[in-house]
Amino acid sequence: MVADGETPLDMFLKIGLDERTARNTIANNKVTSNLTAVIHEAAVTDGCSRTIGNLLYTVATKFPATALVHRPTLVQYIVSLKIKTPAQLEAAFSFFTSTGSENFQLNDFEEACGVGVEVSAEDVERTVNEIFEESKNTILEQRYRTNVGDLFGHVRRRQPWADPKIVKQLIDAKLYELLGARTAADDEKSSKKKKEKPVKVDDKVVAVETSPAQPSEEELNPFLIFPQPEENFKVHTEIFFSDRPVLRPCNTKEMLEKHLKVTGGRVFTRFPPEPNGYLHIGHAKAMFVSFGLAKERGGCCYLRFDDTNPEAEKKEYIDHIKEIVQWMGWEPFKITYTSDYFQDLYDLAVELIRRGQAYVDHQTSEEVKEYREKKMNSPWRDRPIEESLKLFDEMRRGMIEEGKATLRMKQDMQSDNFNMYDLIAYRIKFAPHPHAGDKWCVYPSYDYAHCIVDSLENITHSLCTLEFETRRASYYWLLHVLGLYQPYVWEYSRLNVTNTVMSKRKLNRLVTEKWVDGWDDPRLMTLAGLQRRGVTSTAINTFIRGIGITRSDCSIIRLDRLEYHIREELNKTAPRMMVVLHPLKVVITNLEGGSTMDLDAKKWPDARENDASAFYKVPFSRVVYIEQSDFRMKDSKDFYGLAPGKSVLLRYAFPIKCTEVILSDDMETVVEIRAEYDSLKKTKPKGVLHWVAENSPGVNPLTVEVRLFDKLFLSENPAELENWLGDLNPQSKVVVPGAYAVPSLKNAAVGDTFQFERLGYFVVDKDSTPEKLVFNRTVTLRDSYSKGGK
Repeated sequence: MVADGETPLDMFLKIGLDERTARNTIANNKVTSNLTAVIHEAAVTDGCSRTIGNLLYTVATKFPATALVHRPTLVQYIVSLKIKTPAQLEAAFSFFTSTGSENFQLNDFEEACGVGVEVSAEDVERTVNEIFEESKNTILEQRYRTNVGDLFGHVRRRQPWADPKIVKQLIDAKLYELLGARTAADDEKSSKKKKEKPVKVDDKVVAVETSPAQPSEEELNPFLIFPQPEENFKVHTEIFFSDRPVLRPCNTKEMLEKHLKVTGGRVFTRFPPEPNGYLHIGHAKAMFVSFGLAKERGGCCYLRFDDTNPEAEKKEYIDHIKEIVQWMGWEPFKITYTSDYFQDLYDLAVELIRRGQAYVDHQTSEEVKEYREKKMNSPWRDRPIEESLKLFDEMRRGMIEEGKATLRMKQDMQSDNFNMYDLIAYRIKFAPHPHAGDKWCVYPSYDYAHCIVDSLENITHSLCTLEFETRRASYYWLLHVLGLYQPYVWEYSRLNVTNTVMSKRKLNRLVTEKWVDGWDDPRLMTLAGLQRRGVTSTAINTFIRGIGITRSDCSIIRLDRLEYHIREELNKTAPRMMVVLHPLKVVITNLEGGSTMDLDAKKWPDARENDASAFYKVPFSRVVYIEQSDFRMKDSKDFYGLAPGKSVLLRYAFPIKCTEVILSDDMETVVEIRAEYDSLKKTKPKGVLHWVAENSPGVNPLTVEVRLFDKLFLSENPAELENWLGDLNPQSKVVVPGAYAVPSLKNAAVGDTFQFERLGYFVVDKDSTPEKLVFNRTVTLRDSYSKGGK
């Protein structure tokens, strides 16, 4: 099908494809075959305009396979300029998808694709005016905060075949006509209080143990969605430009073979935190995805510190991250730093300038912001390559003041993707680097360094959260223009949990303004806070595995779903003990004052009688203490505690019956109860109470401090509130300084976990001293989540 002496590359270049796209196409045999056939069907083997060539390329890659018999018809409509826009072409694909190989009426096809429909600028202007008139009040109220995308959509629905560039120009002009010049107030955050958005709660129902339903293969192995390394030859994304054909980046055959030779075909991932703060539960999901995929496939995962900002990074954060990664159960293949590659990154930046894809800019940050908003090129964008090379070298040598120059990538200031607006690659910072020392005074940006280091480390799967999806174009554009290997990028949804905040800015404010007691405050969803609260890494990882790895970005996970997994874990690992938070004195009148009995209490509900390690000793003496809330002066049918004349069972001990109540001078406050115990245990009361006794006469039981933690915020989604700090739960931390505990807890060590019977799960806090133990409540015993599913 190719003329003698002519290669497919020559043919692809003739239809207007750039050389890189043409070579990438040749690396894919299927696309090469399709495009060659399309070119012959169009009879443009001698070449055609770039516009037609771009549409033909799209036909070769997107035409529905079920309707191939009709492809020559579509091709003829393209070369005759009856179909000349991407919108018309997409309409044609939809038409043929529904038609398949069946015959169709040309009139129906032309109507569906807008053939012959000419939309003049006047028609578009009239439609824009109509929509602005209909939305005038809203636009005047919201001014430049108006969602331009909505306006654009309204126009496209009424004029689907209008030129999108003309639509955008007219909308921008109409906004300026109606609102005037943009003011500083337009850039300020709206002071209008946001309504709390209805939260879409991701509350998947999973069968309880009694159900015969089996989990799906994806639930058992959430990593099945990811391709194998040898499959990384496909087009990663489509990058649309205002002044050149669509770029469809992919690895060439040679590039992929070289990569697979280095990696041995294994999976290589990375967990790349910035060392400028403490990790939170969202990072636990990131670890699970990247470390988990590598572990599941028998591959390797780097722990890479993204340390491109020397002013924000601290050794404290680096040490914390290393400890937390290990605590979460992950073992890095290697620990690296972006700063390890500073020389490589600099050399590639020089090469980027040489290729005409970067330039030294002198705009201030305010000017850059203004020009980006107006989609205007920098005055220095087209300066000579040699001039940028010289200035960049002067930047490196410290000859230019901080803030007076940056290196910017030459991308597309007219793009619809703001992450293609000539992003900054390097900036000057006269600050020593915590890892690299004082060798450098120019530092790379995240947008420049991240993708290159991924490539240099031969990462197979670059996994990140969905807010980075708009950066995919920049990621692949940079690797494409530098001719570097391109990892497979996949974005997943962030982990959002109810009744807390996850943004680094908000967490930092909570800590620095002392709304909480540091980064490891047990009320925070930082991993240090969860660890201090007594949550296990196993529970966190099980919780994350249950959520799955999805791209659904609208959900927020209920906190009680996490608490369910915490209880499941601690129920297996935390021995039972008895602690009384608010002691009420009970004197057993029919027990001699000096006598004490040592009774057996179970550490585990299913303890075997012949297993001594499953029991602990509790003293039973004349004076015992019960919870104040377990006594009432007036009994009721739904109350299982103690009342005058009523009996209850003291757990692991004897039934007791209240015989007398001692009140204080106000004749209301109960200060002491007199009771008799049933030594023969003939009484069978319904109520069972936990208790603690005096170990010796007149000596109080072991006194401990107990901290009762609850949800940090009252609302499920406090981040959506304007006054989010006003939503803090005043009862999120309640300190009980004088709780009584059984003697067996005396030697508990920091980090030991227990179930305090009838109260919840608790852990020994680091604030404990030899004189007084401090316990943090991890979670209550109440388990509402299991009623609705796991």
